[in-house]
Formats: sequence, structure tokens, C-alpha cells
Amino acid sequence: MKIMKKDRLAAFLQAVSGEMPLFLPVEKGETTAFARYTGEETPALSSVRTGISPKDLFFPQCETLYTIKTDSPGIAIAPAARAQEDFAVFGIRGCDVHALEVLDEVFLRENTDTFYQARRQHGILLSLSCRRPDTACFCTVFGNDPAEPPGDVAVTEGENAWYWEEKTEKGRAFLKRFASFFREGDAVPCEEEKEKIRQIAARLPFGNLSLQGWGAGQTARRFEDPRWEKLAQGCLGCGTCTFVCPTCQCYDIRDYDTGRGYIHYRCWDSCMYSDFTMMSAGNNRTTQMQRYRQRFMHKLVYSVENNSGLYGCVGCGRCVTRCPSGLSIVKVLREMREEEAHV
Repeated sequence: MKIMKKDRLAAFLQAVSGEMPLFLPVEKGETTAFARYTGEETPALSSVRTGISPKDLFFPQCETLYTIKTDSPGIAIAPAARAQEDFAVFGIRGCDVHALEVLDEVFLRENTDTFYQARRQHGILLSLSCRRPDTACFCTVFGNDPAEPPGDVAVTEGENAWYWEEKTEKGRAFLKRFASFFREGDAVPCEEEKEKIRQIAARLPFGNLSLQGWGAGQTARRFEDPRWEKLAQGCLGCGTCTFVCPTCQCYDIRDYDTGRGYIHYRCWDSCMYSDFTMMSAGNNRTTQMQRYRQRFMHKLVYSVENNSGLYGCVGCGRCVTRCPSGLSIVKVLREMREEEAHV
């Protein structure tokens, strides 16, 4: 067990950022977001969740794939460079690390996305346990432990110190690289902090959500359920839920005309939009109910079938706090369960 005194954190962050890009939660107006640390930002490590997930560090919201130049003899096509240097992500919560595991299934399992792959290979995850899970959290429903986050190094905050536990070879190398900031110490205080976290999580209002009746093999049972119409009535189709979600992976491919060629890029898209997957023949989901149903069928059924048993939700609570109509995945799970009790 490695231990760092709390008053050493600022010097540690400065040292790491001097050797590699360092990203952590910082204050951004009324919210928090992951940003590169330069020493001028105010870290927001006590924030339970950032407004936008750190998914953007591995799967950017907008990303150039290649460029085409037409202002020279012939046509020159230049692929965009992949990530080539290590970078550290400090303060990423366990739910967001689990979300990356879902994205790994999508981008790495079969047809490898080399842009995403390069960032995953170079990214060092310094995960942080959730000292104060809040009422929007429900990560335990999906098998996550807020006190024991995965990552390369798991960090637990105590009253007077930070406790660091290596989880991978990459994490071991990182702690060795900055060994001067740590000392070996007793793990008992760390375990006591973890137990406090688990006790808080056990009392959260969404902790009793049930996944019974969801998962692989439930398409026929769930798809034609008439309750989707009622659940989707207030959906605005704004796409907020998909943009704050750490596991959503839909994107569109576009070309930008520079006047001297083209930039071929991809950008996040949302299954909640009426023009999502629009083709010359139209769209196969013509109503908002169909789009709403698609989102949650994917999270709770299709993802489990296609991604090695992983649900497409990690219980981070962002959709709970951000949906303007209160139509988060919690609403779906509660309404379906409560009404099924009377069937």
C-alpha cells in the first residue's frame, strides 16, 4: 500500500504534468469536466461525477480520420496521427472505467479502431473511489463497487492521506516513476474508508433497482411491450442523455470542404435524433417512441448479447441529473418493474 500525505498532492500533480499530459476533473463554470492540468486549474476531485464523462479522452467528440488535399498535382491523402505519448487520467471514477470496458468491446474486440486503441494503450488510469456517492448513483446495480474502482492504480481518499494501490503493470511502473511522493504504509485505514463508502452506497435510493427480465434473450419479451408508449411520451429527442453517457458510442462520418481539399472526420451522434441513420429511403425509426425504445433496449438487452455480457449502463447517474424530462434509465427500470408486479 502506497500512501501520500494530502499536502503533497499539489506538488505531485505538478510533477506528473511536467512529464506527461495529465487530465483530471476541474471546475468549469457551474459544472466540472476533465481537462488538461497546467497548474492554473482548480481540481474538483470531490465531485462525484463530471458533467461530461472522460470518454472524450479516448473517443473524442470530434476527430479527424484523414485529410485530402486537392491543391497540388494529383490528390494527396494523409491519415491522421494516432496517439503516441503516455498520458495520465487522475480522478476517474470506477463507473467511468467500467464504461471504457464497454467501449473496449465495441472498438477493440473484432474490427479494431486504431485511434481508440492507441489512446487506450497510452492512457494511464488513476481511478478514484467515490467517498460520497450521491442519490443519483446506482453503479452497484450493474455490479460496480464504488469503493474498489478498477484502473491501473486505484486511489482512496482518507482524512489525512491518499492511499494508492497498483492494479496493473502499467500502474506499477507509474508509481515507481513517482516513488518520491509515496511511502509504504498500513492498509487498515484505507479498508476502513472503503467500508464507509459501501455503507453509504447500500442506503442510496436507486440501489434496489432490479435487472430481472432484462439481459440477453429478452428482445421478444420487451420489444413489443405497450408500456414504451407511455414511457416515451415526454421525450424531447434532445440527445442530452446520449452525450453525457459514458458508454454511448454512436457516431457520424462527415467531410469538411476546406477549399483546398477535405477533412474526413467523425463526430458523436445520437440515436434519439430523428435523422439518426437517415438514408435516401428514409429512417427505419419514424417515431420518438421507437427511438426511445431503441436506446434502452440497447442498454439493457442488445449490449448484453453483443458485448460479452456487459450492460450498456454503468449507473453513473448522469442521465438522471441531466434529462430535462426525467426519463432516465432509472425511470424505465422502475416503471417496468412496478407494473410487472400487477401482471
